[in-house]
Amino acid sequence: MKFFIDTADVAEIRDLAATGLVDGVTTNPSLVAKSGRPIADVIAEICDVVPGPVSAEVTATDHAGMLKEARFLASIAKNIAIKVPLTVDGLRTCKVLSDGGTPVNVTLCFSAAQALLAAKAGASYVSPFVGRLDDIGAVGMDLIAEIVEIYAAYDFKTAVLVASVRGPQHVIEAAKLGADVATIPPAVLRQMYKHPLTDKGLEAFLADWAKTGQSILGQANPGSESDAA
Repeated sequence: MKFFIDTADVAEIRDLAATGLVDGVTTNPSLVAKSGRPIADVIAEICDVVPGPVSAEVTATDHAGMLKEARFLASIAKNIAIKVPLTVDGLRTCKVLSDGGTPVNVTLCFSAAQALLAAKAGASYVSPFVGRLDDIGAVGMDLIAEIVEIYAAYDFKTAVLVASVRGPQHVIEAAKLGADVATIPPAVLRQMYKHPLTDKGLEAFLADWAKTGQSILGQANPGSESDAA
């Protein structure tokens, strides 16, 4: 499973990308707005940090407007994926862009029927929002299971990109269902490192080591004397 980071905060992206665990980034107008910077500057900087796909979303709602914005965004960097909403105009735009070789992430997916349309339109990614479905009493992971099953039955190439992730358990469930990608808020990715038994075990190991009075780097190379001889 690939991990994308769901943010437009370049400092956060740099920090997490340094771990080697980040495969891409997703942004949206709300996330870019929080940066208080021009979208082109933000997206260009993110693309410099992360070599994998960076989703940049159009804000127009009509096909002509979407296409114009998409072409501008795609010109910023080679690793841009254009993000369009799952509407009639969005899917029409997806088809044109996909046919022209531009990767497209179809977002705001809330049903298997919508996901099927996205795949038919040639989307590189479809983004089902599991957290928002959970919020209204549905089970977001049920949708992931449906989409994965449908795509496998027809060998669709569209990747299932799990969005609106609220915690590590969403990531785990998505992985168990065979989703291709999870786009994860920085705070959630950091939560995935944590377990109280890991902290407790490390504390015990370090306490035992301190009692020896040794330092690993303070030890001479065991073979250094014989090598010198």
